[in-house]
Amino acid sequence: MTEPEGRGPRRPRSGRPGAARKRRGVGDTPAFLRVDGVPLHVRVEGRGPACLLTGGLGSSWFDWDLVVPFLTPYRTVIRFDRPGYGLSAPEPATRPLPTAVREARRIRAVLDALGPGGPCTVAGHSLAGFHVEAFARLYPERTAGLVLLDASVEPDPRPRPAPALRDLASRAAAGAATAVAVPYLLGPTARRVVARASTVRREDLAPVSLVRHCYRTGRSLRALLRENGRYLDTAAELAGLRRTAPLPDGLPVTVLAADDGLRSRRTEEWLAAQRELAVLLGADFRTTAPAGHLLMFDRPDAVASAVLETR
Repeated sequence: MTEPEGRGPRRPRSGRPGAARKRRGVGDTPAFLRVDGVPLHVRVEGRGPACLLTGGLGSSWFDWDLVVPFLTPYRTVIRFDRPGYGLSAPEPATRPLPTAVREARRIRAVLDALGPGGPCTVAGHSLAGFHVEAFARLYPERTAGLVLLDASVEPDPRPRPAPALRDLASRAAAGAATAVAVPYLLGPTARRVVARASTVRREDLAPVSLVRHCYRTGRSLRALLRENGRYLDTAAELAGLRRTAPLPDGLPVTVLAADDGLRSRRTEEWLAAQRELAVLLGADFRTTAPAGHLLMFDRPDAVASAVLETR
């Protein structure tokens, strides 16, 4: 399922974090790991028990840059870009549709290849909350803790009809837009607009050069449209897993919700939904304020605390 590629990570021969770090080709140097035939971009930094960070719809590895320094003195931090995002290659059009189970398996494959040793704390932001919860339910023996960061919530989701046709439409729309250079011309600007709207500071803190490099591509647009088109289907799939694959007793679970401090109806409804999610999962519920949906930008310290205190 997985194999190292280029300067990518290799399974460590020693339990010593420093030795493993040198072999993995980590830090500022990109490393690539082939999972199911798709080269994935990964970053591994720090030392100690492992934690994995995975971002929401359209997110790239650098969206966690402000969080990582809080974690690396105490944790081995693993980040990766899902296919099409960041520096990862796109998935072939012939691959199955995006699902929560497929993403949970992808997380497992990344951990298998990196070989951090022992269970891992998994943290997912927004849409990736579905993915890490599915991982914890399917692979409880691999999970040390579960952290949901302003995670997506759908109380009673129903899958939409004609999934294959919808996915074909998503790929066709991305292809048509790419053919007339829409991602190249507008991708970075659209990314910055969305990021600014998702923080209380109203700025995108990601490096401009990386935003340009990663969001000018048709592969990132295709990945975004495909995942977005499958959103309710993925939520319904996770609802089914909640009935058939319970979380293990005693698993530390934290729900961290962003509070923008505006006391608007929208904010109150969102916080209420996050509280209900915490009750459903038997999780520790926390809020952090002031923070927008990209709470990794507004409150990286609170995000790191949620990860560190979960295990």
